[in-house]
Amino acid sequence: MIKIESVSKSFGDILANDNISLIIEESQIVGLIGPDGAGKSTLMRQLCSLISPDLGHIEIDGLDTVKSQREVRTLVGYMPQRFSLYPDLTVEQNILFFAELFDVPIKERKDKLEKLYKFSNLKAFSKRQAGKLSGGMKQKLALSCNLIHTPKYLFLDEPTFGVDPVSRQEFWELIFQLRDEGITVFVSTPYLDEASVFDKLALIFNGRLIAYQQPSAILAAFPYQIFVLQSTHYDYFAQMANVVYLHLFNKNINIAFSTEPSEEQWQEWLDKRIILTYEKKKTTLEDVFLLQSKHSVEL
Repeated sequence: MIKIESVSKSFGDILANDNISLIIEESQIVGLIGPDGAGKSTLMRQLCSLISPDLGHIEIDGLDTVKSQREVRTLVGYMPQRFSLYPDLTVEQNILFFAELFDVPIKERKDKLEKLYKFSNLKAFSKRQAGKLSGGMKQKLALSCNLIHTPKYLFLDEPTFGVDPVSRQEFWELIFQLRDEGITVFVSTPYLDEASVFDKLALIFNGRLIAYQQPSAILAAFPYQIFVLQSTHYDYFAQMANVVYLHLFNKNINIAFSTEPSEEQWQEWLDKRIILTYEKKKTTLEDVFLLQSKHSVEL
């Protein structure tokens, strides 16, 4: 398992991670969700032992990521946000380079390469230069390079950002297959539709961990009822002190109040044509994300 205990990390005056603690069980997919600048990549890099915490510590399989860097790196695979393989090398050359980097025994490389080709459907492109692959195939190649040494843990930093929807779906099918084979996956993503199917979600804002639960539990803990208003009076509601969530969507207003309006108040807004209709809305992870990006509400 992975244990993160009271981890803080600063860069100058910027506090990127602020006293983060969580435990990631084996054979789970855990999503790390937060806006740009929330501290996701910083936490991911510490988990891979690329940088060290200022305070607190991280253990992977009981190994401290600072004191046992070499051992930890044999257990993990890491995909950064940007494509980081060699564009002038072919698919096969990239994978074999990582096999060499991770000291994969020569007698095992051919079998592992064939398994990865079957897993990723990249065999037909094995002689193509990595720089000439599509976005989805580049991500499959990066994943294959990180699997050549059979890691127990995969850390993926926004792995499907900018990838077309079909390739995104194919990529996640591969990830779920890895989870079923016993690999633990810790992944950050900006796509909330992906986050809903993870085993657990960690919400991070301004460097702090706000929630760490199953997606359904996070939704159940959302403290407000959201309403959808058919209205053009956004500024009217924006000035109200008890409005805690306000979002324009598809020409309607999504809104939540710290204290819900009475029936009389709703009727007054209808009579004055401030709103034309109103109805309750089922909360989504996107609603939680948007609220948290403005107000750090504990869930």
